[in-house]
Amino acid sequence: QVQPVESGGGLVQAGGSLRLSCAGPENAFSAKSMAWFRQTPGNERELVASITSYGTTNYAASVKGRFTISRDNAKNTVYLQMNSLKPEDTNVYYCNSLYRTLKWGQGTQVTVSS
Repeated sequence: QVQPVESGGGLVQAGGSLRLSCAGPENAFSAKSMAWFRQTPGNERELVASITSYGTTNYAASVKGRFTISRDNAKNTVYLQMNSLKPEDTNVYYCNSLYRTLKWGQGTQVTVSS
């Protein structure tokens, strides 16, 4: 089963930026709608942003206008550009298909200090 590999997290001050990457094997993502998720306090994974295979995007209300999801099918990679970060964005971020059909990876930790 395909397991994405997330990277790019780190510690940043409020107002700063990070760019997350999600990599997979050749053609693993190209026909799929892909998405970024993060953990809720109840341990559910909530949708942060999604992108269809054609590039149509959708965002959670809490990140709209600050985060941008994109994809490079030639590189089998999905990105999440995170700008104007807030302390409440602190979380582990995961990549998966929109319908969560892939094996969950380890995620990448994002910590935003105030």
